Amino acid sequence: MPTLQTITLASAATTTALMGGLFYAYSCSVNPGLGRLSDVAYLSAMQSINRAILNPVFFIGFMGAAILLPLSTWSHYHQPVSGRFWLLLGATFVYLIGTFGVTILGNVPLNDALDAFSIQTASAEEITAQRARFEAPWNRLHAIRTVAAVLAVILVIIACLTDRETTSAATDLN
Repeated sequence: MPTLQTITLASAATTTALMGGLFYAYSCSVNPGLGRLSDVAYLSAMQSINRAILNPVFFIGFMGAAILLPLSTWSHYHQPVSGRFWLLLGATFVYLIGTFGVTILGNVPLNDALDAFSIQTASAEEITAQRARFEAPWNRLHAIRTVAAVLAVILVIIACLTDRETTSAATDLN
């Protein structure tokens, strides 16, 4: 029967992989497709997507990884410190800073500013300027969070494949 520690690790791996996959798929399909749209169509589509993603299914993965990675890391802390712990600690920091932090402090404020922008009442020049203020910074931040999410997934996978009793190199030297 799986232990709570194993269930937490599997759940952390699953939610982290879901976020890495979401951001990766968006990077290689949605962003290039949206980039081909006119300014009005692009801004309308991004407003719609940014509103639609605020749903329980997204939040389970996004918040789940932010909660389950630290919990799983903590549950693997014991003496001597294992390689699995260090990998999970790395995954936790990469996800919390590079994915969660970048999203909350970067992408969300851009999304909020775009949401407040009225496409219907804006002039063509204002629409072009809004896209310029939004698209490049948003895509740059999205690239950062995508790389961070995928790196976190890789670290969690390696942690899952690492024997939990394996000690760190520093411990082995003693």
